Amino acid sequence: MKSKYLIFLLICILSSTILFPQQNEYPLVSVPQTYDKGIPKDWILGGSNPQDYSVGIDLNDNVSGYASSYLKSTSLKPVGFVTLMQNFKANNYRSQRIKLSAYIKTKFVSSWSALWMRINDSYGKPLSFDDMRGRPILGSMEWTPVEIVLDVPVMSDEISFGVLLQGKGQVWFDNIKISLVGEEVPVTDILVNKTENYSPKNLDFEE
Repeated sequence: MKSKYLIFLLICILSSTILFPQQNEYPLVSVPQTYDKGIPKDWILGGSNPQDYSVGIDLNDNVSGYASSYLKSTSLKPVGFVTLMQNFKANNYRSQRIKLSAYIKTKFVSSWSALWMRINDSYGKPLSFDDMRGRPILGSMEWTPVEIVLDVPVMSDEISFGVLLQGKGQVWFDNIKISLVGEEVPVTDILVNKTENYSPKNLDFEE
């Protein structure tokens, strides 16, 4: 009789554990959660060597709201670069000029950090592009507005954008926006001087 009672008691305990798990097994719904490997929802972690970097959400340092995101080197000698990025179809922006803006903060960036945007055709060829290589964000700075302006040609298919970090340091970013601007706003496209060749040139090497 005693053994049957112990078995019944054990079954009750196991059942209650399964049906009513401990509260600490669930995240606090009032606190924003960090996603897989710290990657924010709807974003993609890419780059030539993201293994030398970390990505995450910062709940203590932001421009507005309650959070910003960051990229940070984790290796003593980081190789390559990392980017946090998104892609979306260009349908709503074709034949218009758009501005990518964000607030960026850096700490001890040794090589290069930047906002970037690329507009591709259906074959993946870049039609417009800027990665701020001529005006990289270096060293340490407090929250500063940064902008990129590109034209979206009629044959555009996809728009990609993000923030990159190369080398040591950390970069935070917040309040990222994409908006339409008029033609009076100059583009920052680094491909504006690139032209297509429809016939061979300088075949006698005398030009």
